[in-house]
Amino acid sequence: MTTVHPAATAASTETTGPAPLLALRGVRAAYGAITVLHGVDLEVAAGRVVALLGPNGAGKTTALHVVAGTHPLTAGSLELGGRDVTGAAGRDLAGAGVCLIPEGRGVFPNLTVRENLWMMTCTGRTRAQIEEIAFDRFPILHTRAGQVAGTMSGGEQQMLALARGLATDPAVLLLDELSMGLAPLVVERLYEQVAEIARHGVAVLVVEQFAAAVLDIADHAAVLVRGRVVRQGHPDSGLRNELAALYLGSDPS
Repeated sequence: MTTVHPAATAASTETTGPAPLLALRGVRAAYGAITVLHGVDLEVAAGRVVALLGPNGAGKTTALHVVAGTHPLTAGSLELGGRDVTGAAGRDLAGAGVCLIPEGRGVFPNLTVRENLWMMTCTGRTRAQIEEIAFDRFPILHTRAGQVAGTMSGGEQQMLALARGLATDPAVLLLDELSMGLAPLVVERLYEQVAEIARHGVAVLVVEQFAAAVLDIADHAAVLVRGRVVRQGHPDSGLRNELAALYLGSDPS
């Protein structure tokens, strides 16, 4: 079973309310001379799901890579569990509990399900422990254990990617376009699993272009347009009705 990560416990007990386990403070990031994030402020508490929404090219994936330590900041700061980790290497952030599941699922298509899971023994867990975590969360993977991953459906491959991520015992789970190329019913089931993962104390930051896919399970949502957060709040606070205008970069008020 997934346990509450120590980093999540530490962050949540520092204040009477849910303290942010992950925080971006005035984050700016660029590709060469082109700035793509312009002072982004965002927080994710342990046990919460935050949806980062916006049109293509808004900077959503860049924000995830900044959090994962695979893209540098040019200004601002990154905090994890209340500590400033700005400039930390991706390897160090992964060791601290940050797990990125990139767009495209990130499984090894020529390996079996079981072999994909065994790749995660680098986390220090045994093969048996990793399989127990994966098969407990996603029983369908148990029935597919000997199947080559690339021959499974897109939804099953995404389950495998999530299972591999859970093997790292993440404190922060970063998901990039989980719904990409999947049927709505499959997406709904996957996000039910994401909500359950969050209930075990994991801070989940989900990047999605299609808001309807994630808003039903999100505790908070932020809309990123041209590298700036133009609106954020609870999904039921009127944000749903404003999304079309926000995606176009206009002010709906």
